[in-house]
This record gives sequence, structure tokens and C-alpha cells, in this order.
Amino acid sequence: QVQLVESGGGSVQAGGSLRLSCAASGHTASGYCMAWFRQPPGKEREGVAAFYPTYGRTYHADSVKGRFTISQGNAENTLYLQMNSLKPEDTAMYFCAAAEADSYDCYKGSWTYGLSSYKYWGQGTQVTVSS
Repeated sequence: QVQLVESGGGSVQAGGSLRLSCAASGHTASGYCMAWFRQPPGKEREGVAAFYPTYGRTYHADSVKGRFTISQGNAENTLYLQMNSLKPEDTAMYFCAAAEADSYDCYKGSWTYGLSSYKYWGQGTQVTVSS
């Protein structure tokens, strides 16, 4: 069992930056893959970025490439999302999620099944970007 707690959300103006953090606790054996998702108001949850520790790879959705960066902290149980050049369309609840090492995406180190690969979820942190 893995517990995830997000922090760092807030309200910023367009063009601003925020850094989200996710602290994992519980059974945090190495090999877990972690990711950030977001859910805009009235829309479905979508993948933003993922980190595959076995391969040292990252995935970023096209909508955030060049603006957002996912990274792992010095301690394996911390995940970050650096968000720069924020736009109003980035407004959403942001969630941290973890997938077990034997899930397809984690095993392959690629974004294939996305959301369905992730078993553990945090409560979310709100990001609001005003124009």
C-alpha cells in the first residue's frame, strides 16, 4: 500500500510558475513508477507527466512539453512537477499517482495505457491560472 500527498498548488497569473511536490509513504519499494495527472473542471482526468525510474525516462504530454518538468527528489519517495509559463488552460486539480513495477507502462517504461496503469492516488492539489 502506498500513500501519496500532494502540495504546492495555488493561484498564479498566466506566465507564472509553480512547483508541485508529492510525498510517498508506505510500501515505497524502488521500481514504482510515478506520474502527475490533472482534471480540469468538468473534464476527464488526463496524464501530464510520468517518471520511469528503471529506465531513467520521463514522459510529458504534448500540451505541457517545454513548460513542465517532472523529476524525482534525492529521496526516491518524492516527486516534483516544475510548471513554468503557466496558461489559464492549465487550471485543474493536479494528482500524484503511483503504478506498481509490474504494470505494463512501468514495466515497459512508456506511456501506453496511462491512467489505468496507476493504482495509487493522492487527494490532489488545486492549480488556478488567471489571465
